[in-house]
Amino acid sequence: MKLTVNRVAAALVASLLAPTLAAAADAAPRAARVTQEPLVMRLSKDEFRIAFGIEAPRCALRGCSGQIHYRIAWRTEDGTQVAETKRVSYSVPAHYGRTMIVDRQYLDTAEGAHTTEVVGVTIKRITCEDGAGTRL
Repeated sequence: MKLTVNRVAAALVASLLAPTLAAAADAAPRAARVTQEPLVMRLSKDEFRIAFGIEAPRCALRGCSGQIHYRIAWRTEDGTQVAETKRVSYSVPAHYGRTMIVDRQYLDTAEGAHTTEVVGVTIKRITCEDGAGTRL
């Protein structure tokens, strides 16, 4: 009988704590995040590099990898405006909590025909899996 009472008590405590634990999990820091706004570098009329700094302290033990999904808005000198969704993969080696990734983009409606300008870069989502393949 005592074993059953303990089980009931444990189930009651778990049911009372479940919302609190769920809220704490939602408030937990993300496994990976960008350290600042993406840095956009122009290399030519239509060639750009977009650099992302990644901080992932939860990945320091086993490392991790993932993808940054971002939206880049740009326009050509003739006024054509385009917004595209892109993604770039990153990897944080074991024993490190930070990394940097640079994505290469050619942004034009015709190869080398226009000088383009990046209007904005917005990060939509960051995925992260630890070194063992577990989602963080």
